[in-house]
Amino acid sequence: MNEMSETKRVAIVTGAESGIGRGIAHRLAKDGFTVVVNDVNIDKAKEVEQEILQTSGTHMAMAVQGDVSKREDVFSLVEQTVKAFGCVDVYVSNAGIAQVNPIFDITPEELEKIFSINVFGTVYGLQAAGEQMKKQGGGKIINAASIAAHKGASLLSAYSATKFAIRGLTQSAAQEFAPYGITVNAYCPGIVGTDMWDYLDEKLAPYMKVDKGGAFKAFVDGIALGRSETPEDVASFVSYLASSDSDYMTGQSVIIDGGMTYS
Repeated sequence: MNEMSETKRVAIVTGAESGIGRGIAHRLAKDGFTVVVNDVNIDKAKEVEQEILQTSGTHMAMAVQGDVSKREDVFSLVEQTVKAFGCVDVYVSNAGIAQVNPIFDITPEELEKIFSINVFGTVYGLQAAGEQMKKQGGGKIINAASIAAHKGASLLSAYSATKFAIRGLTQSAAQEFAPYGITVNAYCPGIVGTDMWDYLDEKLAPYMKVDKGGAFKAFVDGIALGRSETPEDVASFVSYLASSDSDYMTGQSVIIDGGMTYS
């Protein structure tokens, strides 16, 4: 890590207005990071910023609006962070969306949307954060994958394809970035109780012939530890990836799902 980051660690979390992203932002703030909260919804991002400032005792927090599917927004996010705080030690590419559709029904518009956010957004994060971290002499990039990056899911083919892509990007970037002291890893959550799973439950229910809540319950029933995952469960692992304890780890996409997918 660069000399500045030894006294002031700075983390960017994309898609941080709710759910897993919000949980990660709060956890990194608790760990002592100055946290930049990024989202397309600036009002919600500012709410998270204020929550952090009021509860964590962290150095600072800042909300920045931006759409990860737009390359200029991602580079601007990094530039604004450096201008405000001097460095970027950790970049968490958390922003992402899901879609439910049989393969026969996927439209070009849907495919373009999910890839532009999930995959293009991850590439732009690698480029923007990677360039800054090269200048600093190191850093950590953490990508959001999924258990769907290890086993493709029925009716979630486009989503699964994007997450497999992120797993591949994580492996490739880890090799390219290692000479610059940059590690690249990914977290692979399972069934997390968030707004995304509310959406998935609603869309999957007709195909599974269950009532509202039934799809979520069916998946949770398959978890060895007997409960759904929380954003805090994911954030605890991201905390490890953002810490010096993971300095010798790179190129990995690690499953954290309570015991569903074994790879």
